[in-house]
Amino acid sequence: MLFNSSLYIVFFLPCVIAGYFLLNHWRFVTAATVWLVLASLFFYGYGSASSLPLITASIVVNFAFGSSLRRQGNKSRRLILAFGILFNLGLLGYYKYALFFLENVNLLGASFPLPHLALPLAISFFTFQQIAYLVDCSREQVGNHNFFSYCLFVTFFPLLSAGPISRHHELMPQFSRLRNRVFSSRNTALGIIFFSLGLFKKVWIADQFAGWAGAGFAAKTLTFFDAWGTAFSYTFQLYFDFSGYTDMAIGSALFFNIVLPINFDSPYQATSIQEFWRRWHITLSRWLRDYLYIPLGGSRQGQYKTCLNLLLTFLLAGLWHGAGWTFVLWGLLHGTALVVHRLWKGLGLRMPALLGWLCTFLFISTSWVIFRATNLEEGLRVLKGMAGLNGVTFSARMAGLLHHIGLLDWLGTTGTLLLPGQMRWYLLLFGLVLFFLPNSCQIGGLQGTFSTEEKGNQQGNRLRQTLFHFQPNCYWALVSGIMFSMALYRLVQIAPSAFLYFNF
Repeated sequence: MLFNSSLYIVFFLPCVIAGYFLLNHWRFVTAATVWLVLASLFFYGYGSASSLPLITASIVVNFAFGSSLRRQGNKSRRLILAFGILFNLGLLGYYKYALFFLENVNLLGASFPLPHLALPLAISFFTFQQIAYLVDCSREQVGNHNFFSYCLFVTFFPLLSAGPISRHHELMPQFSRLRNRVFSSRNTALGIIFFSLGLFKKVWIADQFAGWAGAGFAAKTLTFFDAWGTAFSYTFQLYFDFSGYTDMAIGSALFFNIVLPINFDSPYQATSIQEFWRRWHITLSRWLRDYLYIPLGGSRQGQYKTCLNLLLTFLLAGLWHGAGWTFVLWGLLHGTALVVHRLWKGLGLRMPALLGWLCTFLFISTSWVIFRATNLEEGLRVLKGMAGLNGVTFSARMAGLLHHIGLLDWLGTTGTLLLPGQMRWYLLLFGLVLFFLPNSCQIGGLQGTFSTEEKGNQQGNRLRQTLFHFQPNCYWALVSGIMFSMALYRLVQIAPSAFLYFNF
């Protein structure tokens, strides 16, 4: 079920909220948890009923592995953990990568039959979440909890489809807190503004950029400005689509007094590739650091091994996003960029902040072209245009100005631009928003993310006052009401589109 569908907004979400708090009010605490689990499974199975047996089996098996890990000694834990990780990676590998692997083997001369597998919704997300749970169980970092609490940890519908990738110590204590089972008007107000902002991002910004990005990638030839317009359109589409989803997930969870970890912190304001990955898809970056990069040795074994660990981590990060050579290349590009950044810093070199931001943003936008392309040929076609190898096309107004000052013949050809002038205004307007304004979590007062260094079982992200801190007053009611009304008006005109990260 899509967050941006009328079924979710008008029927599903209000009914689930009402049922949950009524059951808690009548002191049917376990029944309220079961209600939320069943609602989450309905949410998941509505558009992917065939995936329900898979996620159910995954939950049962992982809960059994986790229970065994909490009971066994150190020697037995290692063996159980290995089997648990193999089970999860086996499911992920079979459903997500088997076809890709066999297609490439067949290119070498083999003739294996190709399976017809539908990719289960959110398998990458709930697999990583459960692997982290098993590892934490083996480290004795998980307390006792019942089966229904674990089911809710995995299936909680606001984060099930596309994250954030949450950890047990972020969610389970919140589910068990009795005061979280009492309706909160303040959290509801905060949830409304987060949900309204996310919905507005999706239907008015991301979907608009999606049309221009799609037209650019579908074109057979792109000249310089059209190619860069295509790249920037997808750069903005991806951010507003995924951050819009995350805002709606945070808002939906707040209705139940649950605070999800922050996933974005103005990533396009980063002045280095390392800072970008601390701001973009934060929960994935944290997972890769804690459960892959550090176990590989992190930065503790010399410069060469550190660089190799970075490359391996981001190669696997690329594959996590999808089974295709474009994702492999994208992961290697980012791994290489992080290695170059580390070596640059190791030499004691520094770059002015503005130049660092420009280089980082242009690299990110260029690499997103490979990420978006359906194959390497399509990606190279757009990159060729960005390099100016297909010439330069100017709008009629710009061509007249260049002709007037005598530069038109020197710069190149004229013609009709593929992408409309409206796109340029959208890029300018929302570029200013992304580069200079606070993000939604700063506006909402949510700041900071969980880390393994934080003490004890946390109950959610820390709240702090900021200059743009949301208050449940008439001003914010008007702002959220306008955004929500505009989004609903838009949804009446167009069919709701799926979120990009649903595909991963």
